[in-house]
Amino acid sequence: MKTKQVKPADVPQKPRVNVVTLGCSKNIHDSEVLMGQLRGNDMPVVHESADIQTDDIVVINTCGFIDNAKQESIDTILQYSALKDAGKVGKVIVTGCLSERYKPELQSEIPNVDAYFGTHDLQDLLGAVGADYKHELIGERLLTTPSHFAYFKIAEGCNRPCSFCAIPLMRGKHASTPMESLVKEAQLLAKNGTKELILIAQDLTYYGLDLYGKRNLADLLRRLSDVEGIEWIRLQYAYPSGFPMDILDAMNERTNICNYLDMPLQHVSDRMLTSMRRGITKQKTIDLVNAIRDRVPDIALRTTLICGYPGETERDFEELRQWVADTRFDRLGCFTYSHEEKTHAHTLVDDVPEEIKANRVEQIMDIQQGISFDINQQKVGNTYKVLVDKVEGDYFIGRTEYDSPEVDNEVLIPTAQNYLTLGRFAHVRIDRAEDFDLYGTIVK
Repeated sequence: MKTKQVKPADVPQKPRVNVVTLGCSKNIHDSEVLMGQLRGNDMPVVHESADIQTDDIVVINTCGFIDNAKQESIDTILQYSALKDAGKVGKVIVTGCLSERYKPELQSEIPNVDAYFGTHDLQDLLGAVGADYKHELIGERLLTTPSHFAYFKIAEGCNRPCSFCAIPLMRGKHASTPMESLVKEAQLLAKNGTKELILIAQDLTYYGLDLYGKRNLADLLRRLSDVEGIEWIRLQYAYPSGFPMDILDAMNERTNICNYLDMPLQHVSDRMLTSMRRGITKQKTIDLVNAIRDRVPDIALRTTLICGYPGETERDFEELRQWVADTRFDRLGCFTYSHEEKTHAHTLVDDVPEEIKANRVEQIMDIQQGISFDINQQKVGNTYKVLVDKVEGDYFIGRTEYDSPEVDNEVLIPTAQNYLTLGRFAHVRIDRAEDFDLYGTIVK
């Protein structure tokens, strides 16, 4: 008896998976890992495709950090649920932080979603779309960023007791990724053209305590710095309490570790820091910032602040305002307090009206805008190494080592006068500067 020859056209086509990512860079990393696994299973996969297909499996990687992010996630789930009901997509699957934190409520309120998964359910999620978890693909990702830079997650979860933060509820306790695995991942990225690693974790400075019995970020930095092809390594999300100063030694030793540090400080009033359970005082915060600047005089410091935390008085806020003006951070972001269930701060009265919270944020950002303008004016006439990210309109858009994607300064270089290759470095002389943008020309 002859067996029937199956023609390629007769082979059932696997459904395409359309991954939608919401929230922070850690979610971007997780989506990229998921997409790498799907590609390893020979499944068609796209990221946030506008070309919606009727048999698509849509996987929504949600954020559950603060109210605005939660609402955006819910709106996105509802949008794709409606498309499913209309027969315009095949399945809708929800994963990520919101799903980890509110799975029972979401199942009750939006029951036509095919499955909900949390932040640690990758293998189960893959099974739900007909894929296998492939251990040999550890470290391989399908980048959603331009290939020349990548968010590089070195740990999951957090052990810090910050009163306002729900991350431990969604991501669990701190778990460092072994150094050998990270070096291998960096080598794979470099082989595929990545030049910049942006190190992320909920707390970079805790790295290694669980695996090696000590804070080991400086050692990791040196190992990553040795990877051929990696020209920039950038640090985001460093915690101030117990900050390991040997990080700065590594920064001074290695030219490919950027003089850049993102260290969310949240507040400076001792009353607020105590209530926030930050494990640091105003004076220790000031001393730390000064010590970092003394060790690395050329460093760009970025911080994040919260306005309107429960009990924040005008006096507390004025103390914060004055400190921001005096400290002159290179970069600064400011947010209104969000009252999150099951956090320690949720036991407090959310007593600062929303309009006052918003006004305080506006005041802080007005101060920072002036500081940013002054700092940028000092760069006019200087030449910087710039990584070219993209082209928009009449300009190539790039960044210096002092700038992270999306949140910091951009360098604009006219396309009419220059020819540049995206993902390559160029030396750019700054000709003029605004609050958050630098304008320059190529130095031949």
